[in-house]
Amino acid sequence: MAQAIAAPMDLRILGRTGYEATVAAMQEFTRTRDAGTRDELWVCEHSPHFTQGLAGKSDHVLSPGDIPVVATNRGGQVTYHGPGQVVAYPLLDLQRMGYFVKEYVYRLEDAVIRTLEYFGVTGHRVAGAPGIYVRLADPRSHAVLEQRPQHREPGSAAPEPHFEGLGKIAALGIKVSRHCTYHGVALNVCMDLEPYSRINPCGYAGLETVDLSTIGVQTTWDEAAHVLGRQLQARLSP
Repeated sequence: MAQAIAAPMDLRILGRTGYEATVAAMQEFTRTRDAGTRDELWVCEHSPHFTQGLAGKSDHVLSPGDIPVVATNRGGQVTYHGPGQVVAYPLLDLQRMGYFVKEYVYRLEDAVIRTLEYFGVTGHRVAGAPGIYVRLADPRSHAVLEQRPQHREPGSAAPEPHFEGLGKIAALGIKVSRHCTYHGVALNVCMDLEPYSRINPCGYAGLETVDLSTIGVQTTWDEAAHVLGRQLQARLSP
């Protein structure tokens, strides 16, 4: 067992891939893997399309126009994928890793926060809304968010997320099958952001979506892909 836990996570920078073909490949990898299969991390980008998660409501797709809407089996609502976005798909055995889904999500978000830190930007979590956000007025500010996750008593109602002064820069949507993960996280680097106005991003009307370029960070897809890939390898390790 100790040897299995220590097995490396292989990082594969795939470049531009077809979304549906990539999902099918992830499903096949997950279906056929066994206790000795090494974990992998696939990093890619996709052509323009919207994806609708299992909980997705059709009224959050406002006006897709010429961009296809693809039903998918990840969690969450509708989001957009397109050129200039780094999409990372960890294919992990959580049982072997030794942690549960809630911690997995935390580690995904932490990897994004560390990636943004590399580029001089402060990423934030918002209570009740998975993903990572930045302050629109000062993306480098370390000031604590009023909307941050905080301790709540058992049985208390989940917080209602609010996004005043914030823009979403990374979205999460995961799937776990037989304790193995696929789908993952998308970080906006340098995109055409107009398609986000055609949906309620992640099910939130009026939620502003940003990328690194619109908050003043000039980098390449390749650099961002490698930084996020390395952070995910480090943060997802046991």
